[in-house]
Amino acid sequence: MRRQQSYRFEDQESTSYALRMNRRFSRVESGADLKDYFDRGDIASRENRWNFEVAWEVANKVGGIYTVIRSKAYVSTEEMGEQLCMMGPYKEHCARTEMEEMEFPRGNPLLDAVNALRSRGYKIHTGRWLVDGNPQLILFDIGSAAWKLDQFKNEMWEKCNIGIPHLDIETNDAIILGFMIAEFLEEFRNCAVSYSQNNGLSAPRIVAHFHEWQAGVGLIVLRTRQVEIATVFTTHATLLGRYLCAGNTDFYNNLDKFAVDEEAGKRQIYHRYCLERGATHLPHVFTTVSEITGYEAEHLLKRKPDIITPNGLNVKKFSAIHEFQNLHAVAKEKINEFVRGHFYGHMDFDLDKTLYFFIAGRYEFGNKGADIFIESLARLNAMLKHEKPDTTVVAFLIFPTKTNNFNVDSLRGHAVIKQLRDTINNVQQAVGKRMFDTCLKGHIPNADDLLQKDDLVKIKRCLFAMQRDSMPPVTTHNVSDDWNDPVLASIRRCHLFNSVHDRVKMVFHPEFLTSTNPLFGIDYEEFVRGCHLGVFPSYYEPWGYTPAECTVMGIPSVTTNLSGFGCFMEEHISDPKSYGIYIVDRRYIGLENSVQQLSSFMMEFSRLNRRQRIIQRNRTERLSDLLDWRTLGIYYRQARVKALQAVYPDYVDELTLYGSRNNLIFSRPHSEPPSPTSSRHTTPAPSVHGSDDEDSVDEETELKELGIK
Repeated sequence: MRRQQSYRFEDQESTSYALRMNRRFSRVESGADLKDYFDRGDIASRENRWNFEVAWEVANKVGGIYTVIRSKAYVSTEEMGEQLCMMGPYKEHCARTEMEEMEFPRGNPLLDAVNALRSRGYKIHTGRWLVDGNPQLILFDIGSAAWKLDQFKNEMWEKCNIGIPHLDIETNDAIILGFMIAEFLEEFRNCAVSYSQNNGLSAPRIVAHFHEWQAGVGLIVLRTRQVEIATVFTTHATLLGRYLCAGNTDFYNNLDKFAVDEEAGKRQIYHRYCLERGATHLPHVFTTVSEITGYEAEHLLKRKPDIITPNGLNVKKFSAIHEFQNLHAVAKEKINEFVRGHFYGHMDFDLDKTLYFFIAGRYEFGNKGADIFIESLARLNAMLKHEKPDTTVVAFLIFPTKTNNFNVDSLRGHAVIKQLRDTINNVQQAVGKRMFDTCLKGHIPNADDLLQKDDLVKIKRCLFAMQRDSMPPVTTHNVSDDWNDPVLASIRRCHLFNSVHDRVKMVFHPEFLTSTNPLFGIDYEEFVRGCHLGVFPSYYEPWGYTPAECTVMGIPSVTTNLSGFGCFMEEHISDPKSYGIYIVDRRYIGLENSVQQLSSFMMEFSRLNRRQRIIQRNRTERLSDLLDWRTLGIYYRQARVKALQAVYPDYVDELTLYGSRNNLIFSRPHSEPPSPTSSRHTTPAPSVHGSDDEDSVDEETELKELGIK
């Protein structure tokens, strides 16, 4: 199990931070929304304002930042139009399907800058990203500038005293990309100045936004060369923080005690840490994705973030409010099909009284909270046996790891179920034909005449084939080195073997879900829609896209106060639990108490009847507006404006009227706070609030929203 002892900070620091984390904005009207600035770059063009976004993950599907950049592309282009350009490395295997190559129009300073770098021997690809918004792309072929690597490293050493080991290929690539991008931006600024002077435009105002340390090299070069460009740097997770948490360190209790240089040196990442720290201190504006990551950066990178820029999603609303409920029912039936095959011969539970819980993500057993999830499931199993023996929970663990092949028993189960279904369908058709023929003759069908002996023999053969002495497998694949696998080891320790007496059934699926998967046959999004509860009790989670994806699909989820998503929800919702957001305390209480809290949350959810779960899903889906980029994108705009004002003091933007981040707030969800217990007994998790009249949602309204007359 995990380190989490008793997380207590010094009194003054703990009090001030807790106050920041517990602000309640949900009752105040929003002051600004990014939709107010959607003009496809009309204002930016008149102001001669340019925005460049730089990340290793641009049109390069590696890591979670790809989701951030990709999903934000639409609102970014709606705001900036052709004044926006995204830049990253050219990776041919991704670019083939992600990018439509084309040249910039003649006379455009972007084309002039690209041609200038091409004349230096650099290979550059330009075009548009094939995602919502179709933003302009510039991708740099790192190999075309590899011959200058020693020159780049020498400049980095002379100006920053940062030495790069020759054998660190990833850092070498980051150095090459950073210098190519810095040279491009420097050249672009010169071209833009000339273009502006020749066309009677105001001086260009340029801001470059860099994500993570790999892209941050370009920022360091720009600042050391003193190029007049406004810079923003965003860290989505600190490099050292990931390494420290992976080593079972009592992380949050010792943040202010780590000797950061020594810790980075021990892990042979000191040069990377120096690059990240340099990229943190040199920009005009430094941002992180959550309050908890900002606190981490303050201690490990030695700079407080100027602005918090939470991650959002592209939320697509349905025309009918209850449509997402229908999608849940359809997807759940597909999961039912998997369960029938996986648990064949042991289907002693009612699927109508079965709940599907899941955890998914990178296989970081402790960081993702899989350790306390399995432990809590063992306790939930005991509680269900005692209190609700007719309710079954199937817990899915979706963690990709090395496997040999599919589990033969699992494949056989699906084949047996298919054979049974085909046999029943054939018998059903034969019986229907006999019934029709008998009725056609004017006789009432006799049961013995309809179901013949041959039909019974076929059905019996299928039933005998379904019998098995062994228990259903806990994994769908043969995991390599399964004896040392942390998930399987924890399942063995907790004795969750899918026995007939267990009310919690385990399914470990060690690969990502795709629609071509022979067992599930559904992709990850559809799988999430079909589940009842996502459980993500992470110990280290700078943001947390998995619970955010659950929320926009209307699926309740469990998160923690050590994840950026959990802190964000605590800050903006008065009573998260009543909206299907269960927040486990992994910060201020011990490990045992956290396990008890998680198991009690899951038991509390298991007690809900179907009606209550429907109401809760409705409420969860209402929170999707909070996570929409149309709402959260305003923070990115604020960061750019602040950087521009640092470089161009005469620049004024409407956003300054709204003040600091603390005044950028969200309107409350339509039914928030939830109804008092007295007004509606079906409220999933009642809470007490000041005004019953203002906040109550009556039964008739809920029924109308559900489409029930």
